[in-house]
Amino acid sequence: MQGKIEHLWVAVSKGQPMAPCKSVTVQEGMGLKGCRHSKAKGQRQILICDKETLEEFQLSPGQIKENVTVTGLDVNQLPAQTRLQLGAEVVLEITMPCEPCHQMEAIRPGLQAALADRRGVLCKVIAPGEIHCGDRLTVLQTEETAIH
Repeated sequence: MQGKIEHLWVAVSKGQPMAPCKSVTVQEGMGLKGCRHSKAKGQRQILICDKETLEEFQLSPGQIKENVTVTGLDVNQLPAQTRLQLGAEVVLEITMPCEPCHQMEAIRPGLQAALADRRGVLCKVIAPGEIHCGDRLTVLQTEETAIH
Protein backbone atom coordinates (compact mmCIF):
# COMPACT_ATOMS: atom_id res chain seq x y z
CA MET A 1 0.00 0.00 0.00
CA GLN A 2 1.27 3.45 -0.91
CA GLY A 3 0.36 7.09 -0.70
CA LYS A 4 2.07 10.37 -1.49
CA ILE A 5 3.12 13.21 0.80
CA GLU A 6 1.13 16.28 -0.28
CA HIS A 7 1.96 18.70 2.54
CA LEU A 8 4.37 18.98 5.49
CA TRP A 9 3.68 21.13 8.56
CA VAL A 10 5.43 22.11 11.79
CA ALA A 11 3.85 23.64 14.89
CA VAL A 12 6.18 26.53 15.66
CA SER A 13 4.30 27.83 18.70
CA LYS A 14 1.14 27.02 20.66
CA GLY A 15 -2.08 28.48 19.32
CA GLN A 16 -0.58 29.52 15.99
CA PRO A 17 -1.34 28.08 12.54
CA MET A 18 0.93 25.30 11.34
CA ALA A 19 3.89 26.46 9.25
CA PRO A 20 4.10 24.80 5.80
CA CYS A 21 7.39 23.22 4.67
CA LYS A 22 8.60 21.86 1.32
CA SER A 23 10.96 19.49 3.17
CA VAL A 24 11.75 18.75 6.80
CA THR A 25 14.31 16.85 8.87
CA VAL A 26 12.88 13.92 10.84
CA GLN A 27 14.86 13.40 14.05
CA GLU A 28 15.25 9.91 15.49
CA GLY A 29 13.12 9.38 18.58
CA MET A 30 11.94 13.01 18.47
CA GLY A 31 9.82 14.09 15.50
CA LEU A 32 10.11 16.95 13.02
CA LYS A 33 12.90 19.47 13.51
CA GLY A 34 11.44 22.80 14.58
CA CYS A 35 8.08 21.37 15.67
CA ARG A 36 6.93 22.04 19.22
CA HIS A 37 5.54 18.48 19.43
CA SER A 38 9.02 17.03 18.80
CA LYS A 39 9.84 15.43 22.15
CA ALA A 40 11.91 12.43 23.11
CA LYS A 41 9.79 9.39 23.89
CA GLY A 42 6.61 11.32 23.06
CA GLN A 43 3.61 9.46 21.65
CA ARG A 44 2.77 12.42 19.37
CA GLN A 45 6.05 12.85 17.55
CA ILE A 46 4.33 13.04 14.15
CA LEU A 47 0.63 13.21 13.18
CA ILE A 48 -0.32 11.91 9.73
CA CYS A 49 -3.72 12.56 8.17
CA ASP A 50 -5.05 11.81 4.70
CA LYS A 51 -6.26 14.57 2.40
CA GLU A 52 -9.36 12.59 1.45
CA THR A 53 -10.62 12.75 5.06
CA LEU A 54 -9.90 16.49 5.20
CA GLU A 55 -11.86 17.01 1.98
CA GLU A 56 -14.79 14.96 3.30
CA PHE A 57 -15.04 17.33 6.27
CA GLN A 58 -14.31 20.42 4.13
CA LEU A 59 -11.08 21.14 5.99
CA SER A 60 -7.85 22.61 4.64
CA PRO A 61 -4.54 20.75 4.90
CA GLY A 62 -2.82 21.69 8.17
CA GLN A 63 -6.05 22.88 9.76
CA ILE A 64 -6.36 19.97 12.21
CA LYS A 65 -2.68 20.30 13.16
CA GLU A 66 -1.34 17.31 11.24
CA ASN A 67 2.37 17.24 10.38
CA VAL A 68 2.05 15.16 7.22
CA THR A 69 -0.89 15.27 4.80
CA VAL A 70 -0.98 12.29 2.41
CA THR A 71 -3.12 11.28 -0.55
CA GLY A 72 -4.03 7.82 -1.79
CA LEU A 73 -3.88 6.02 1.58
CA ASP A 74 -6.53 5.92 4.32
CA VAL A 75 -4.22 6.11 7.32
CA ASN A 76 -7.19 5.77 9.69
CA GLN A 77 -7.45 2.09 8.70
CA LEU A 78 -3.87 1.28 9.74
CA PRO A 79 -3.40 -0.37 13.15
CA ALA A 80 -0.90 0.56 15.84
CA GLN A 81 2.60 -0.88 15.28
CA THR A 82 2.30 -0.47 11.50
CA ARG A 83 5.60 0.75 10.08
CA LEU A 84 5.65 3.35 7.32
CA GLN A 85 8.49 4.46 5.07
CA LEU A 86 8.45 8.10 4.01
CA GLY A 87 10.78 9.01 1.18
CA ALA A 88 14.04 7.11 0.85
CA GLU A 89 15.06 6.71 4.48
CA VAL A 90 12.52 7.76 7.12
CA VAL A 91 10.65 5.00 8.97
CA LEU A 92 7.80 5.73 11.39
CA GLU A 93 5.74 3.42 13.58
CA ILE A 94 2.10 4.16 14.31
CA THR A 95 1.56 4.40 18.08
CA MET A 96 -2.20 5.10 18.16
CA PRO A 97 -5.09 6.89 16.47
CA CYS A 98 -5.19 10.62 17.16
CA GLU A 99 -8.29 11.38 19.16
CA PRO A 100 -9.77 14.75 18.27
CA CYS A 101 -9.40 17.30 21.06
CA HIS A 102 -11.48 20.31 22.10
CA GLN A 103 -9.48 22.51 19.69
CA MET A 104 -11.49 20.97 16.85
CA GLU A 105 -14.56 22.79 18.21
CA ALA A 106 -12.83 26.13 17.52
CA ILE A 107 -12.70 25.15 13.83
CA ARG A 108 -16.36 24.15 13.68
CA PRO A 109 -18.90 23.17 16.36
CA GLY A 110 -19.43 19.40 16.33
CA LEU A 111 -16.13 18.68 14.56
CA GLN A 112 -14.57 16.95 17.59
CA ALA A 113 -17.29 14.29 17.62
CA ALA A 114 -17.41 14.05 13.81
CA LEU A 115 -13.67 13.35 13.59
CA ALA A 116 -13.75 10.46 16.10
CA ASP A 117 -11.52 7.71 14.63
CA ARG A 118 -10.81 9.95 11.60
CA ARG A 119 -8.22 12.56 12.71
CA GLY A 120 -5.25 10.47 11.60
CA VAL A 121 -2.54 8.47 13.31
CA LEU A 122 0.22 9.38 15.73
CA CYS A 123 3.67 8.01 15.00
CA LYS A 124 7.09 7.70 16.58
CA VAL A 125 10.32 7.95 14.59
CA ILE A 126 12.22 4.70 14.02
CA ALA A 127 14.71 5.88 11.35
CA PRO A 128 15.56 9.56 10.74
CA GLY A 129 16.20 11.49 7.55
CA GLU A 130 14.71 14.09 5.23
CA ILE A 131 11.23 14.02 3.75
CA HIS A 132 9.85 16.19 0.98
CA CYS A 133 6.46 17.07 -0.48
CA GLY A 134 5.92 14.60 -3.32
CA ASP A 135 7.73 11.70 -1.58
CA ARG A 136 6.07 8.28 -1.40
CA LEU A 137 4.67 6.89 1.83
CA THR A 138 4.79 3.08 1.82
CA VAL A 139 3.26 0.67 4.35
CA LEU A 140 6.13 -1.64 5.35
CA GLN A 141 4.46 -3.75 7.98
CA THR A 142 1.12 -4.05 9.70
CA GLU A 143 0.11 -5.95 12.77
CA GLU A 144 -1.21 -8.69 10.49
CA THR A 145 2.10 -9.12 8.61
CA ALA A 146 4.47 -8.76 11.58
CA ILE A 147 6.36 -11.85 12.74
CA HIS A 148 5.40 -12.64 16.33
